[in-house]
Amino acid sequence: MRKTFLTAIIGTILVLTGCAISKTTDESHFFSDKTEFQSVKVDSIAEYITSGKYVQRANNLFVLFDASSSATEDYLGVGYKTKNNEPTKLEAQREILHRMNQTLYNSASALRLSDFTTGIRSFGYGKCDGYGDRSTDLHQAATLYSKEAFDKATDTIACAHGRSNIAKALIKNDNTSNPVSNMLGNDIDKSVNDDLAATKGNISLVIISDLSKGKLARAAAAMLPEYLNPDLGEDDQQAIKSLRQKYGDRLCVYNVWMGSSSKSQAEDNSHESEDFSERELMYSADNPANCGGPSAYNAERVAEADGMKDFMRAALLSPLPPAPAIDCSQLDSDRDGVNDCNDKCPNTIPGTPVNRLGCWIVDVKFDNDRGVIKPQYFALLDKLAVDLTANFANLTIEVQGHTSNTASAAHNMKLSIRRANAVADYLNKRLHGPHKLIPHGYGLTRPIDTNETAAGRANNRRVQLEILQ
Repeated sequence: MRKTFLTAIIGTILVLTGCAISKTTDESHFFSDKTEFQSVKVDSIAEYITSGKYVQRANNLFVLFDASSSATEDYLGVGYKTKNNEPTKLEAQREILHRMNQTLYNSASALRLSDFTTGIRSFGYGKCDGYGDRSTDLHQAATLYSKEAFDKATDTIACAHGRSNIAKALIKNDNTSNPVSNMLGNDIDKSVNDDLAATKGNISLVIISDLSKGKLARAAAAMLPEYLNPDLGEDDQQAIKSLRQKYGDRLCVYNVWMGSSSKSQAEDNSHESEDFSERELMYSADNPANCGGPSAYNAERVAEADGMKDFMRAALLSPLPPAPAIDCSQLDSDRDGVNDCNDKCPNTIPGTPVNRLGCWIVDVKFDNDRGVIKPQYFALLDKLAVDLTANFANLTIEVQGHTSNTASAAHNMKLSIRRANAVADYLNKRLHGPHKLIPHGYGLTRPIDTNETAAGRANNRRVQLEILQ
């Protein structure tokens, strides 16, 4: 806890006067012990695109970064290992941006980056040139992506002081004016709305903030209720609503929350930020349907390799919609004259006779309870043997015997085997070549017609051929 106590003392004095504490990594400043993070694995999201399941949606990635006074607090979550000090929230946020940048760079083989822009704006005072009448700083205008430029812009967010006026940093209008800021001076800075004005294509706006509603903010609001709203919810929501009205479905908003999990907070009860909850979804809750999801993460999640990968997938990509359903009634894959919806035997040989269900039927009917081929079917089987020999070099065919239900299941199974054997034996004596016929009895288990009528039972007493290979 190298800064929180000092932050609280100075912040208590300054928050009521319209000022706030400052933190910088400048060696000349009294907070000069720069934190060094240990290297971590950063994955690529290219595999999502190469899988054919996702497509790049975002043409622009713009970050709104929390550089308000609460960013000087120690980051009490997990996932950001350092070589020396425990990080502040400001330092952890910068590390998140560096990892986002590395993910972009690692994914360059699949992403379309030739017209992809990035930009960074902070709220509070991110620059270290003292206090003034601004509530936001631009660190990188929306420009064509460059890994070096993005990293350099990230490191210019060197200080944290001022209030968390996110709404004013998003869009400047009467609805997002802060009475206290107006008393202290006119805000001459621009906003995210101005930054995005010249962009083309889809925009992913990432808001990184602790959204802290700590004790100091609530104490000040209690003393100046006509000026300060500790939650700032209505202004923030109105600002996002205004941006959505302007950019429509082009705009997708994502949150990275710098608070810690309940488990992390339990280790240090002095942490003032609220637990991650649905309240923090207010910036991204109304994303258009084409935005990737989920839209809200906490810092601990994106500290993990798979968490950062999942976040960047959501922020930059959209899943491809499923292929439209094909009307099977309009297809006949095996060209047997029976559409695929009704075809119960979808691999019959083109040109062979089939029944109304698309199954290759040898129109050999058997008398009830008999397995002997009648002479009237010899010519049909002879022709079948000639056709198979002449047109097909090597087939494995299952000769299926079937019955009606006029006897027991056991009796019909034996009867169906006799019928299958009779047809297979007859054909084998007349086929020439390596064709293989496999007789198989199915008994009464596979009727193709009703067994309630004589005509239906006659249709079920059949031999059916199915190509296995």
